[in-house]
Amino acid sequence: MALLDDALSGSPQAVARVISLVEDGSSEGYALLRQLHPRTGRGYTVGITGPPGAGKSTIVDSLTRTLRTQGKRVAVVAVDPTSPFTGGALLGDRIRMQDHATDPGVFIRSMATRGSLGGLAPATSDVVRILDAMGYDVIFIETVGTGQAEVDVVRAADTVVIVLVPGLGDAVQTMKAGIMEIGEVFVINKADQGDADRTLTDVKMMLGLNPKPDDWKPPVLKAVATSGEGIAELLEAIGAHRRWQEQHGHIERRRRARRRDEIVRLVELRTRDRALEAARRSGRLEILAEKVFNGELDPYSAAEEILRNL
Repeated sequence: MALLDDALSGSPQAVARVISLVEDGSSEGYALLRQLHPRTGRGYTVGITGPPGAGKSTIVDSLTRTLRTQGKRVAVVAVDPTSPFTGGALLGDRIRMQDHATDPGVFIRSMATRGSLGGLAPATSDVVRILDAMGYDVIFIETVGTGQAEVDVVRAADTVVIVLVPGLGDAVQTMKAGIMEIGEVFVINKADQGDADRTLTDVKMMLGLNPKPDDWKPPVLKAVATSGEGIAELLEAIGAHRRWQEQHGHIERRRRARRRDEIVRLVELRTRDRALEAARRSGRLEILAEKVFNGELDPYSAAEEILRNL
């Protein structure tokens, strides 16, 4: 409770400690999440995704700077590739957004993917919930930037922004079956380089051929994040999507679906952990593995036997 009180009073060290406990999957972390849950639901979560090198971090940095001038408290969850040696994030918050490092109204957290292939870390949703409970107005989730497979952000964010760059050409078409289909706002960053107008036209054409099933028409904008050009317009587009969702009841349905997904995820994790722990303690896992290896049993039957003993 002392740790929780310190975190709620604004101590960044305490907030970081709470997040670490949750990332580690400790019982203390789960207890803290239960305490914080009634405080959630006030912050707005924006996912920032796109191909590597599109300038996602610079976009987030510029958006944060603008929001701070408006008096908004901002949190950033930056998901980075996992180091094969330490298991930690290859890029850390020490080298991200250094201009905001001493700002008490900004909290930045780097998370390693830990092998997750959807662009997010396994505990991303839990970390977002912690930051929401801590009173941050806007929470950015910056995905790892691995390509079209990272679509998990659509289940974690209220608005998804796709960051692209000029010169993608046919790459836009190849991405349409992945991240291009989840975007609610598109921004062509580095618009001062290459043929930004051509890329903008390509994206608009693709969106016209694959309209979203609802009435929201994703805007396509240009920006130069390093200079701040187009950032105000990007923020306005995010705000417009938020207002549209609130007016049509989409935000409630989206967040309700997110809670359902979280329950399913937790059931899957707990069931797996309990089943495997029981099988390891009894030695049953090794016995079954040996039978599968010898051809006496197939893996599906072995798994069913482990589940029957829950």
